[in-house]
Amino acid sequence: MPPLLRAEPLNLQKPSMQENLQHSSVDVFVGVDVGKGHHHAVALDRNGKRLYNKALPNDEAKLRALIAELKTHGQLLFVVDQPSTIGALPVAVARAEGVLVAYLPGLAMRRIADLHAGEAKTDARDAAIIAEAARSMPHTLRSLRLADEQLAELTMLCGFDDDLAAQITQTSNRIRGLLTQIHPALERVLGPRLDHPAVLDLLERYPSPAMLAATSEKTLTNRLTKLAPRMGKSLAAEIVQALSEQAVVVPGTQAATIVMPRLARQLADLRKQRDEVASEVECLVHVHPLWPVLTSLPGVGVRTAARLLTEVAHKAFASAAHLAAYAGLAPVTRRSGSSIRGEHPSRRGNKVLKRALFLSAFAALRDPVSRDYYARKVQQGKRHNQASSLSPDVAATCYSPCCAMAPSINRHPPLMLDESHRGTPPPSGPKK
Repeated sequence: MPPLLRAEPLNLQKPSMQENLQHSSVDVFVGVDVGKGHHHAVALDRNGKRLYNKALPNDEAKLRALIAELKTHGQLLFVVDQPSTIGALPVAVARAEGVLVAYLPGLAMRRIADLHAGEAKTDARDAAIIAEAARSMPHTLRSLRLADEQLAELTMLCGFDDDLAAQITQTSNRIRGLLTQIHPALERVLGPRLDHPAVLDLLERYPSPAMLAATSEKTLTNRLTKLAPRMGKSLAAEIVQALSEQAVVVPGTQAATIVMPRLARQLADLRKQRDEVASEVECLVHVHPLWPVLTSLPGVGVRTAARLLTEVAHKAFASAAHLAAYAGLAPVTRRSGSSIRGEHPSRRGNKVLKRALFLSAFAALRDPVSRDYYARKVQQGKRHNQASSLSPDVAATCYSPCCAMAPSINRHPPLMLDESHRGTPPPSGPKK
């Protein structure tokens, strides 16, 4: 695998796509519709003449041979429709060969495809559309900068953390559903506490209501207090009370006795894995140059900082406003004639980044300055989501190139974003 190039962390003041890739100097536009086993490549010259139109395997040697063949016609622009996962190898090979690389987002590609005749959906047609878009519509492309190894590791760990979080939610819901089926009263006691290891240990040892009922309250208390010294006694009393509320045995309870301990063990293992991944993520984030800057903002911790780095660091934006629009934070203007006009919240944008920024804004309410601002906006009639949106302040700080040099930033009332931008005073601190 070719060595990863080191990218400047969050240095987002980059020229536009057309300037950055020197579109006027490109002689050959290569559109690649990537696939798991095979790719399809179409190459066009500046006049639109096809120089290449073939499928090729997902193999480094074949990709290098393709690039070497097309290099004889001049400077190349290599455009893919998926820069990661199945498209990671073509991008890495093109980078290693010194070729300009860009990315055509899927939504833009589909809308461009609607402008072409026909309704077919084939790899060859998609590759031709990508190449034609690269040749005639450079503004639709997104530049790609190869991330450094630290950022690549952080991206992979965050993706794995997302998978673990989804599996934890799924397993937890299965346990609660099983408890609701066989003993609703017991579910009301144990269901909300499944995130505690003492409850999972109890379900693994006593997986049925009958086994719990056959155990004395003192034994349950001793079992629970090993992992939950504070709530062990009270939780045991609640369990005994819940067991006394149901005498009938629901069909399927015996099968639940077989399934429950496995689910409890699986959930405990998943939580342990996620804790281990969180430790690795924390180590990577702590050594990043932007760690002191990001965490100086209220509401930004390890997970949010990791998301900001993975979702923003390898992309280029003309301004902080472009970054806010990319995250789906900027309001959308809808205007037609003289009767329809107004600004509405965006329904698009990077959902992962938008969620991270919203959770950061919600957590920032613990900060006294942010809390005072939130209370003032609520008094003005703003809803909770409007009043708690601190995201533009984070976006502007992430964008600012001086942040990489500054050990800290001045604290000031954060610039809030409501759905209309009306009634939002500017920050009283120094301008950014």
